[in-house]
Parts: sequence; C-alpha cells; structure tokens
Amino acid sequence: MGSHQRVVRLRRTYNQWVANQTLEDFALRFTAKSARRWSPVWVANTALGAISFLALEAIGAAVTYNYGFTNAVSSIGVVCLLIFITGLPIAYHAVKYGVDIDLLTRGAGFGYIGSTVTSLIYASFTFIFFALEAAIMATALELFLGVPLNIGYLLCTLVVIPLVIYGITLISRLQIYTQPLWIVLQILPFAFLAWQGVAPLDDWQNFSGRLGDEGGQFSLLLFGASSAVLFSLIAQIGEQVDFLRFLPRQRRGHRLKWWFALLAAGPGWILIGAVKLLLGSFLVVLALQSGLSPDKAIEPTHMYLVAFTKATTPEVAVALTGLFVIVCQVKINVTNSYAGSIAWSNFFSRLTHSHPGRVVWLVFNVSIALALMELGVYKALERTLGLYSVVAVAWIGAIFADLVINKPLGLSPKHIEFKRAHLYDINPVGLGSMGAASLIALIAYSGVFGQTAHALASYIALFTAILLAPLIAYATGGKYYIAREPVRAVTPDGERPPDIQCCICEHTFEHEDMAHCPVYSGPICSLCCSLDARCEDDCKQEARIGDQVTVLLHSILPDRIAGWMSSRIGLYFSVMILITASLGAILSLVYVEAESISPGAGSEGVGRALTQVFFILLVTSGVMAWLFVLVHESRKFANEETRRQTSLLMKEIRAHKRTDAKLQKAKEAAEAANEAKSRYVVGISHELRSPLNAISGYAQLMRKDPAIPAHRRDAVKVIQHSADHLAGLIEGLLDISKIEAGHLTIYRERFNLHEFLAQTVDMFRLQTDAKELRFLFEPAENLPVFVFGDEKRLRQVLINLLSNAIKWTDTGSVKLKVSYHSQVAEFAVVDTGIGIAPENLERIFNPFERIEEDGKEAVPGTGLGLTITKLLSEVMGGDIQVSSTVGAGSTFKVRMLLSAAEAPIQAGRAEKRIRGYHGPIQTIMVVDDDPAQRELIRDFLSPLGFKVLAAASGRSCLAMVQDEHPDAFLLDISMPGMSGWDLARKLRESGFGDAVIIMISANADDSGRDPVHRIYHDDYLVKPVRLQELQDKLQLALKLVWRTDDPAAAPPAEGLRSSGRAIFEKACLPSEESLGILKQLSDIGYVRGIKAKLDDIEAHEPHAADFVHHMRRLIREFDLTQYDKLLERLGHDHECS
Repeated sequence: MGSHQRVVRLRRTYNQWVANQTLEDFALRFTAKSARRWSPVWVANTALGAISFLALEAIGAAVTYNYGFTNAVSSIGVVCLLIFITGLPIAYHAVKYGVDIDLLTRGAGFGYIGSTVTSLIYASFTFIFFALEAAIMATALELFLGVPLNIGYLLCTLVVIPLVIYGITLISRLQIYTQPLWIVLQILPFAFLAWQGVAPLDDWQNFSGRLGDEGGQFSLLLFGASSAVLFSLIAQIGEQVDFLRFLPRQRRGHRLKWWFALLAAGPGWILIGAVKLLLGSFLVVLALQSGLSPDKAIEPTHMYLVAFTKATTPEVAVALTGLFVIVCQVKINVTNSYAGSIAWSNFFSRLTHSHPGRVVWLVFNVSIALALMELGVYKALERTLGLYSVVAVAWIGAIFADLVINKPLGLSPKHIEFKRAHLYDINPVGLGSMGAASLIALIAYSGVFGQTAHALASYIALFTAILLAPLIAYATGGKYYIAREPVRAVTPDGERPPDIQCCICEHTFEHEDMAHCPVYSGPICSLCCSLDARCEDDCKQEARIGDQVTVLLHSILPDRIAGWMSSRIGLYFSVMILITASLGAILSLVYVEAESISPGAGSEGVGRALTQVFFILLVTSGVMAWLFVLVHESRKFANEETRRQTSLLMKEIRAHKRTDAKLQKAKEAAEAANEAKSRYVVGISHELRSPLNAISGYAQLMRKDPAIPAHRRDAVKVIQHSADHLAGLIEGLLDISKIEAGHLTIYRERFNLHEFLAQTVDMFRLQTDAKELRFLFEPAENLPVFVFGDEKRLRQVLINLLSNAIKWTDTGSVKLKVSYHSQVAEFAVVDTGIGIAPENLERIFNPFERIEEDGKEAVPGTGLGLTITKLLSEVMGGDIQVSSTVGAGSTFKVRMLLSAAEAPIQAGRAEKRIRGYHGPIQTIMVVDDDPAQRELIRDFLSPLGFKVLAAASGRSCLAMVQDEHPDAFLLDISMPGMSGWDLARKLRESGFGDAVIIMISANADDSGRDPVHRIYHDDYLVKPVRLQELQDKLQLALKLVWRTDDPAAAPPAEGLRSSGRAIFEKACLPSEESLGILKQLSDIGYVRGIKAKLDDIEAHEPHAADFVHHMRRLIREFDLTQYDKLLERLGHDHECS
C-alpha cells in the first residue's frame, strides 16, 4: 500500500449523552471488561425480563385460532427448537467477545456497511414489537380506565423513555424488582383454573381453527403458515444478546453458574416463550367459549380478563388483569426500546458519520412505534410478521452458518472482528447468503413455486442461508472478512497495555476496542473510527464499497462495459435503477394493501393514481440523482487533488527530514568536536597549572627571600611575570571554552558602579600618563550608584577594551564614556589611535587574531582579549559594536543590562603584614602526588608557624592520620589510586568531621566552588594558587588571629607632606629595582601585584617603611594618579642623581 494521506488531528468532543457510559451503555463499541461488573444471575434475570411480552400469547392465540391446535402446537415445537439451536452460538460468541448483535453481525460475514442492512432489520423488529405491546397496554387502559386509544398509545410510549435513558443500570433494577410480581400474576389464573378443574383442555386439543378441517388433522400448508408467523420471533435473540454482553467472563469455580446464565437468558428464552405461546393458544379457546368475538378473543387483555374472571370476582379480575398487563408491557417495552436505540445508533452512525447519542435514537425508535400504533399495525399482525420473518430468518441463518460451519472449518477468522479499520464494507458471505435466501423465500412466499413453497417460505429462507454461507465463503476464500491485519500495540517491555488512549477523543479504552490508524498516525477507538468522515478508509486497500463494486464489475463484465458503468452516465443509470426499483416496490405494496382493504372497481383508480405518483416521483428523483452524481464526481476529483497535494507534501517532508537528519548529524559532529576541544583545553590547563603553581609559588617566595642577590631579583621578577602571563593565557582559553560550551556562570550581584568606575579610571590613568596621553572620563549624570550585574566579568570587558585602546594609541587621548537609559548601560571606549581597516573589523574578534601594521613595532598580547570581550558581552545579554577610521581612531561600544539597586557595599579591610598567629600550633596535612607542590606549600606555611605534614597519596595520608590529628587538610583532587574527593569522604567518615578540608585542583571548572558539591570539603582553590588567597582561607576556616605589624598604627612621619606632595629622604626609599617593579605593575594595572611588591619591600627593606605605608594608603584609596606621579617623580630624581 502506498503512503497514507495524513489528516490533522482534531480532538472530538462528544455531548454529555455520548460521553456518559451510564447513558450510552457502550453503543457502537466493545463492552469493556470493566463494565461487566454484575453477577451472571443478575444479568440473566435482566435478559429474561424480555419474555414477559404478551405478544407471545397474542401470536399463539392467532395461529391457533386460524390454523387449529394440531398445526399451531406442532409449528410452535419445531420453530422454538430451531430458534434455540440458532440462538445458542450467537449468544455464546456475543458474551465471549463482549459485542452486541450488530457488532457480531459485522464480524460474522456481513462486513462494516453490510451489517447496516441487518441493523435496519433488527431495529424494525424492536419497533414492531414495541408497537404490538404498547397497543395491548393501550387496549387495557381503554378497557379498565376508559382512556381513549390514541391517548393510551401516547402514554404507553412516553412512560418508557425515562426508564430506558439510563440503560442497563436502571433496566436491570426494574426487571429484578418486578420479576416476582410478574411470575405470580402469570401463574395465578392457570393455577386457579387447574385447581377448580374448569380448564377446557379437551376442547383446546380438539380445536380445529378457522382455516383447519373439522377433524383437526395436520396440514403442511397450515403448519407452514403458522411457522411463518412464529419465525418472526427469531430476531429476539438480538435483544437477549444486547443484555448478555454484560455477562462477566468465565472464571474457575463458576463455570456451571456461567453456562446456566448463558443458556437460560440466551437461547433459553424460547423455552419459556414456547410455554407462553401455548398459554395463548389455550386462552383463545377459553375466551371463545366464554362468548367473546374472535377479534377480541385473540387480544391478550381480553384473554387474561376471562381467565381471571374464572378464578375470582369480576372486580378483582379487572384489577388483576390491568396490573398484569401494565407490568408485562413495561418490562418488555423497556427492553424493546433499549435494543432499538442501539440498533438505530449502529445504523445511522455508519451512514451519517455522526452519533448524537443513544438517547436520541431511543426517542426516534419509540416515535416510529407510536406512528405504527396510530396506523393500526396490530390489525395486520399476521401479514406483517409473516413478511418480516422471511428476512429475519435469513439473517439469523447466515450468522448461524458462519459461527457453526465457517469458523470451525477455517473458512472465516476464529475471532469476531467488529472495528471499521479492519473490515471490508461488504462481505458477500453473510450479505450474499442472506440476500439470496431472502429473495428466493420471498418469491416462494408470493406463490410462484406453488402453495407448499409459499407456506414453507421461512424454512426455505433459513436453510438456504445456512447452505449458501459456507459455499460463498469457500468460493471467495474468506478474503472479505479482514481488510488489513491489526497492528498490535505493545509496551516497551513487549506486553500488551490494558488501556490505550485514543488520539482523537483522548479517552482511554481497553485494547480490544482500539485500532491503529495510519491516517492519524496513532491509536483510535472504535467509536471515533466509525464516526470519522475525513479518512475515507485510506487504511484499507480496495475495501470500500465503491472499490468492491468496481472489482466485481470488472470480474463479471468486459472491461469496456465495466468502465462505462464506472463513468458518470453509468453511475447515473445505476442510481436510477435503484430508485426506480425502490419506488416501484413501495407503491406496489401500497396497491396490494389497498386491494386487500377494498377489492373491486376502486382498485383501478388507485392503480392509475399510484402510476401517476410513480412517474412524478421518478422525474423528481432523476433530477436529484443527477445532482448527486455531479456532487459525487466533484468530491472524487477534490479528493484526488487532495491526495496528490498530500503526496507532494509528504515527499517534501521526507526530503526535509533527510536534510534535518544530515544537519543534525553535522551538528552532533560539530558539538563532538567542540566538546573534544573543550576537553583538550581543560586537560592542557590541568597539566599546565601544576607546574605553573610551582613556578609562580616559588617565584613569590624567592622575591621575599633577602638572601637572593640584587642582580638576580630581575630574573625572579621575569619568572613570575612570565608565569602570570601564561596563567592569563590559560584563563583566556578556558573562558572561551566555557562560553562556547555554555558552562560560563554569570552572577547577578550588587556592586557600587561609581566606585567600580573610579577604580578602573584610576588604574588606566596611570598608563595613559606614562604614554603622555589624555584620559577622559565622561559618566552620565543619571548613573545609579549601585547596580545589579557581574562585576568581575564587566571589569574584564572594560580592562580588555581600555588596554587595547591605550596599547594602540601613541598620541591624543583615550576616552571612557558611560551613558545610562532604561536600566541599560552603554560603555564607549574612544581612542585616537591608528584605527582598524574595514576588512579587519570582523577579524579582530577571532581567537589569536592580531592585526600587525607594516612598519609598526609588534605589541605584546595573547590575541584573546577582544574575543573574550565579545563573548562575555553576548553571554551577559549585551552586545558590542565597533567603528573605526584608519589613522583617526576607533570606538568600541558595549551595551548591557545593569538594573539599579539600593543596597550599600561594605568597605574593604586594611592591609596588614603577617608575622605569625596567636594560639597553639596548627597542623596542616598537604596531600599531593607532585613533590614540588608539597614543598611549595611547606615553604610557604612553615615560616608562619604551621606544622606541615606531607603525603604523596591518599593511602599514605590515611596511614599518617592514625598518629597525627591535623587541623586542616590541603588535598589535590587528581591523584592516582584515590582521588581527593574519595580521600575527603574517607576522612570525614574516619572521625575528622571538624577538620578543615580545602581542595586544590588544576581543573578550572567551578563545580568545587558550588555549595551543592560541598558535602565533604570546606573550600576550593585552583592552581596556580595565590598564596595570599590560601592564607586568607586558612584564617577564615581555622579562625586564626594574625600577629601583624599594622601600618595604620605606625606614627606619621615628620615632613611627610609639604604643599600636597609626599617628600622622602633618599635613605628612606626602596631600591631603584623595587621602584621600577612598582612602576611596571602600575603600567599593567596589576593592583594585587603592587600590594605583594609592597609586602616584599616591607620585609626586605625595612628602612622604607614610611614609603610603603604611604603607597598602601594610595592603593587603598585607589588614588592611582598620585601613586603614578610619585613613582615618576622618584624615578626622575634617581636619574638626576
């Protein structure tokens, strides 16, 4: 099968009647196992409530009165036996598969649309017998209460509706509560007659009937005529099945009870029905002997009135008869109307693809019955039931043959398939055998084959259908039962789910009620499938009725003729033939009925009038048929165009899917490459940080060592600066990697924007002064003091931009302009440097991209500054723009959200020189597999008074702590054998719950800093470690109080200031080398490096304490302008000297 047309899912919402299964009772669908909650006895009793109908007595009385005792009783025995035999397999399969008679018919050889014919037959049975029973009840109301018949018909109709609305739930209670009363009233008159001995049994047995001979001999013709009327009861098995489908499935230990309920309420209904037929046969003789006229003697109300009158007083007899008739009619008519509502629901849902609810069709069914009562259907009982029985018998015979013959022989599937998604519209096995049997039997009934065939037409219909069904199934190979194999829904574990959600109505149903719909690409329930009008059965190939007819025509006719019949003209003639035959049949029945009512000369005029009506209707129908053909053809063309467009769209969708798959594959490859690059960068960072930590750490210690010769201090300084440069390069690479991988965390914190900008401006003013450039700062007047943002990343952005501006500007100025509008800040860095060529404006943001100008001296740098700046700006939700003119300068603008805040920022603490700490000696355990790292920490902490223990692995550490009890642990994370994380966990579990654990790693991620990960450790450091940062963390964790020399407590030097200038004697100044280093640190804006150098001068050049105190104050106040001017003046003084 080709690709299916895709239809957009539209959620189907049902009205309250359809959605409520208490009202709906699973009409049109499989009866859910969860709904079979009643006991077998309860269900059987409900189903047996149908046998209370007095039409049985009426039929028994009619056939006895007309054909005599012998013919009536023999036909009752034979017909009831056949009804029992045919009803048994029908009841069993309906209960086994939880389906009503219509759904059973679908899967038993009729097909999805073919069963609409039987739905109409069954619905006709329900309203015919409803009309008969209601007419009996209306007669009782007229007899006992004086209610006119027309009013009585209406009352009998209306009283049933509220009792049937709530389905089997209320009907079962009604049948249970009325059953004892009905049984007592049913038996009472006959018990009195038997007790008093006044029952005329001999007269009954010798009754010859109106048409029988006086000797009461058996007559085959009269036997057949009686059987024709009795066979109309064969469809009653449908009503029994409508209730029996609620019978729970067989369970161990309850098989006998289950089978008893099935037999009693299924085919067993006819056993009690046969008794009631015989009672009616007896009562008509009793009524005739009591002096009633024949037309009243065959009415159940008058028959039972006579019986009760024989047993009691006339007044009591009237009351008992009225009560009995009302109870009987209510019990049977709730059953008739309930079954009819289900039958009409099935019929119209397939033809109209709509289902307003079973309650609507309940009203429709009783309305038809009311119309039949008003037309006097009761007066034509024998002729009505005789014609109906022919078709009903053929229907039941075809189902019986399929269940009993075809399925055991393998000519049909073993199970009952009822869902539209899996069925052919027409199955010739059931529909063909029923149609052929009905046609042959009706011809026989019309007298063409003689009087005997006329009388036995019902038997001909039954046995012909039973014979033809397996023959047709064998001839067709059983191919028309299943249109496509079901797609079994399974869970990931391979099991069938108990409940599945429908993709259309979005309700859940049991898997027996579900099918896979390729048009909607999902599971669909049987009701939504039945009502759908958009899919056009696209899931089934050549299974629609039109396709089946076309195939049939091509198989039995030449292709030329078959093609002509499929054309517009051929379709029109086919429709007209059907219309002509239908109109002819209907008007012929009217003529026959008129002839039977008033035979003679008047029939000729009726014939002419009907002929004129026939041609008028034929002309009108011809016009309507032509319009129908045109509409059908237009719809066909529209569907073909829709399918063609759908096919093109599906091809385009598949092409897009292939492209998307390739793009996804390329994306995954790029992401894998990016991930590999990130892992490589992180790995390189880890490998470089450990040696860098040793280089930087020892360089810091060597600069504090007074034993280092002065001419080697420059070399140590170069080593530290190189290590810092390499660390900065690694940090830049990691920042880029984090940003590209989406792992960079941006923090939203309060900070003082004015103070931040003042620090930044003072930092870079030193550099511009050193290059004799003007530094201009233009803040906006509305700039808030405190803002929310990431201070660290914003500082990184501005430092990169301002550094580049100063670096590439030799003359003129560098300007930082800050504007603020609607919570958005714009930072503009404007320089008068060499500018950037237009072709290089995009390149400058690429990693490691450096623009070299011919004839210009190379400027040092990593080539990552602008790359990081652009990525950081975008990550923080901003953007960066650049404009430049070669030879005139460049302007970089960064815009980002900095919303105003209110909270103040606490001031920082003063710098102090550490000499040691107060209190007992603290023990520090250093665990690192690199001996250089262990020695570095030891060399740093030992002079401060700490006892330092070193271990090369986690196991060594655990062994050492058995004897030692360190106060703090410094653990490297990446170690062979046992990682730092595992060691921290074991230490906590070994009783070191109060010890301080600080993790030291060469990995640059922030996971260890996240409080969520701080389960076993207290803090986290990244290599290369800043020794001052390590010192601060130990102070905080161990609650240390340092022994310091507080510079702020030193007495002020005399003559320190004069006219706003700091004056120092030459003997109070540090060495020229130290001053040069301070100047270089100022040039690069490295404040922390300046502080460290001042600590170094204080330690090794104590004579410069006043100088150090003054410079620290300038750094604390971020007065970098005065700091730089002082260094320039001191440098100039040195040169002059």
